[in-house]
Amino acid sequence: MYVGRRMTRNPITATPETSHSEAMKLLREYRIRRLPILDDGKLVGIVVEKDLLSAQPSPATTLSIYEIYSLLDQLTMKSIMAKPVYTVEESCPLEEAARIMVEKKIGCLPVMRGEELVGIITETDIFRALVEILGDEEVGLAFSIRLEDKPGALAAVTQAIADAGGNIVSLVTFRGADSATREIYIKERGANREKLEQLITDETQAELLEIGPVTRYEPRVFG
Repeated sequence: MYVGRRMTRNPITATPETSHSEAMKLLREYRIRRLPILDDGKLVGIVVEKDLLSAQPSPATTLSIYEIYSLLDQLTMKSIMAKPVYTVEESCPLEEAARIMVEKKIGCLPVMRGEELVGIITETDIFRALVEILGDEEVGLAFSIRLEDKPGALAAVTQAIADAGGNIVSLVTFRGADSATREIYIKERGANREKLEQLITDETQAELLEIGPVTRYEPRVFG
């Protein structure tokens, strides 16, 4: 899956001369948290919401509200924006974009086509893709297995699912405890649970780690 399939196209932008007040208005109006900064169409920086909030006077200030607004109107993106800007292209794999964000400790990547800004990919876009990859709200069974990392091992498991009457909705592999194994997370729809468990145990070389119905999890709220 590539960034170009998941990015927000034609992102809202600002210029180095955009004032703090104008930038905050853009964030609120479009419900966004980042503003790529373009100077004559060229990407020169980026501003995120926390940068704008950090630039505001402390609530303990003795300035009047009129003085605060006057100061913020004079504060431009040129003095706030972060640069240089890490970017990717549309052909960048989504997992590589996620890796870059983790390594650089950033929450977004502008997407370039040559020198032209064509989109932006954020951690929210990647979370949405992850939810879809893991099966979203499909009904059925979800289970995890540990499997030796060798040709044909996974094929036996997928055959067991089919023999139990199931259809795979999503399948994701993770590194195992060592280089010789993989842990597989599978969601399926339609299988007989008892038969599926038996087939995995008897007809494959997989270790069944957990299995249960797909359920929608609701967060607990405190405070």
